[in-house]
Amino acid sequence: MFAALCTLAFAVPLGGPVLGAALAAVVVLGAVAVTDGPLFDLLAYPGDYEAGRLYGLITFVLAAATLGVIAVVESMPIAIFVGTVLLVGYGNLADRLGRIWTDSDVLLVAAFCSGATLAAVVGQAGTRAIADGTVEGLEAALPTMIFLAASGALLAALLRDVLFVQDDPVVMLAVGLLGWLLAELEPALSLTGLEILAALVVTVLLGYASYALETASIAGMLTGILLGLLTIVLGGYGWFIVLISFFAIGGLSSKYRYEEKEELGVAEDNDGARGSGNVLGNAAVAIAAVLGYAASSASLLPTDLEPTLFLFAFAGAVATAMSDTLSSEIGSVFDEPRLITTLERVEPGTDGGVTWQGEVAGIVGATVVAAISYALFPAVSTVGAAIIVAAGIVGMTVDSLLGATLEGSVLGNQGVNFLATLSGALCCALLVLSLALLG
Repeated sequence: MFAALCTLAFAVPLGGPVLGAALAAVVVLGAVAVTDGPLFDLLAYPGDYEAGRLYGLITFVLAAATLGVIAVVESMPIAIFVGTVLLVGYGNLADRLGRIWTDSDVLLVAAFCSGATLAAVVGQAGTRAIADGTVEGLEAALPTMIFLAASGALLAALLRDVLFVQDDPVVMLAVGLLGWLLAELEPALSLTGLEILAALVVTVLLGYASYALETASIAGMLTGILLGLLTIVLGGYGWFIVLISFFAIGGLSSKYRYEEKEELGVAEDNDGARGSGNVLGNAAVAIAAVLGYAASSASLLPTDLEPTLFLFAFAGAVATAMSDTLSSEIGSVFDEPRLITTLERVEPGTDGGVTWQGEVAGIVGATVVAAISYALFPAVSTVGAAIIVAAGIVGMTVDSLLGATLEGSVLGNQGVNFLATLSGALCCALLVLSLALLG
């Protein structure tokens, strides 16, 4: 029933926003009128029974209406609106059908993402065909539609994992806004449909490997797949290799002498499997740099903003994440760490505590990122690689300083990671810009 109601989103491209608004009003009024009986049982969320109202359906329709208003007033593509509504409705349907045959979390996530992606592609293609009056031109737009649909499906699956199932309105709004953002970057997309599918296969396989090796939770796996897909499509495989080097090496480092870390009380929770918060805390700045690079390439940013700066900001952020992770995971198993601000001895696991072994591991981590960047990007010279190493060390140091001063009282661990990677990214970009200006 929810999937059928979502299909009514086609009313907007078929009859215009007035017809869409009228249908939404009818559904809302019907939801208000139905307070019990078989129809109520069919449409009610668990919390609706206590209230005696179909508030879940009402908020669901209002969220869809909000996206419709944004599409009409703020120039969000109508295809994004229709694709998003169908994505949520049919993704949920695929999930429910999957529960008939399995209770495996991974398989249910796969069912949701598959159904959601297919529905979103159909929604976008149908809207384009209605607007153009023909199916010609859809083949050329297919890679973009697949990318937008898959990205939205992954974000929806992630939000469903970390939120409640009843939060479908929040999921719908978030997916719609992401689709709108990515649609604006369409001029930066140059991959074919097969290349988009290849990128999906690569990121899904690596994401599942991280889950199977217990270096990432379901949410962490979904976050990694989404970020990897965005990186490949908007940046390229070189950018992805740099990012995946952090995920792979950082994830494996959490398993380094894990039993000893457990005894010391410094081990990662969930047997070292990293969740979405940890992944985003370390990679959000890097992904922002990828988006900035794509926006610059698509001429959505000032023309005097050199796209290469975003490449170095990306490398600086990843170098910081790698340095900090290796420093923490390797340095934490050595005795007698010292607080970075006073150099007094502290207990292992103390925020801001450092060991010389951890510092060396951090420098090695930054060097690995710099070496990969040097090998893959012609824009990264020997001096550029040295700057990336320096940025990684600066970011790692900022992380320790924040840990010793603000973590626990003002900032959480993920906030510290975010600010540290931001400092590494800014340091790297500013150093490169300064050299360019001096040269």
